[in-house]
Amino acid sequence: MEIQHIFSSNMNHTVTEFVILGFSNLGSIHQLLFGFLACVYVLIIFGNITIAFVTWFDPHLHTPMYTFTGMLSLLDIFYTAVTVPQILVIFWAGRAYISFMGCLFQMYFFHSLGITENYLLTVMAYDRYVAICNPLRYATIMTFKYCKKLMSGCFLCGFLSPVTKLILVSRLPFCGSNNIHHLFCDLSPLLHLACTDTYLNVIADFIINSCIIVLTSIFITLTYIHIIIKILKMNTAEGRKKAFSTCTAHLAVVFIFFGSVAFMYVRPRERYTPEYDQLVAINYTVLTPLLNPLVYSLRNKEIKKSLKKIFHIKGYAEKKIVPSGVP
Repeated sequence: MEIQHIFSSNMNHTVTEFVILGFSNLGSIHQLLFGFLACVYVLIIFGNITIAFVTWFDPHLHTPMYTFTGMLSLLDIFYTAVTVPQILVIFWAGRAYISFMGCLFQMYFFHSLGITENYLLTVMAYDRYVAICNPLRYATIMTFKYCKKLMSGCFLCGFLSPVTKLILVSRLPFCGSNNIHHLFCDLSPLLHLACTDTYLNVIADFIINSCIIVLTSIFITLTYIHIIIKILKMNTAEGRKKAFSTCTAHLAVVFIFFGSVAFMYVRPRERYTPEYDQLVAINYTVLTPLLNPLVYSLRNKEIKKSLKKIFHIKGYAEKKIVPSGVP
């Protein structure tokens, strides 16, 4: 009740419920889209739970890099849980209903988890920098205690960053239409429904998003410039190949995540239709969490080895039970 009072104070809205319409004019394909998205969601949950499980239970993977990988998978599970179930309802029923406070909190947790993942990807770039550019001091720098501090900082900054936007939008008056032409509650469609000037909200949103995305992007870019220079100076081709293999997957995830998020939140909003925004939203709410375990984790030899070990996949098990000396 106290939380609701904080966001309800000084608000002048008559809308108590929003109707989320999603894609309009889906026609007879809405059930087909529902089935496809449901399958994709199962894959997202299964893939990320598997990675989180393996990195948690295999002692050989209790290193900073795999700890961050497991945390990234957990973030993707919660990140999709905020929006995908509601998108499934929209695809099945044509619309979804959400209360005013529920809409605000969905927007908040969606942004919080997304920003946390942003910072975590930045920390993962720093981890690769220390491992490749300063390998002799890696064990003393990236201690378990320091990794916990880095992850705690990601969550703290991630959950504090959208608070200003949440408070500003919670005080806007909503006295007209309650139809949201989007797949979930986000800031831009809410601002379109407000019965007052939203210039302050737009400016605050642009500044916050720009600072977060631009600063972390610059940090990651500079980090990988140093990493590439270091790799090119390595004496052996095998060393260069191994170093590149540990970085390419992370870079792929960074490009997918930062590219779609930057396109959605750091641009003039009025130039794009709601349908176009929804297609972009599908990219970073569904596609990125689906590709993370495939691109970043399941390509990793150590993780694949641990999967075979834990789940006793045929081949590993046969090798294990064959007596020594038997050809």
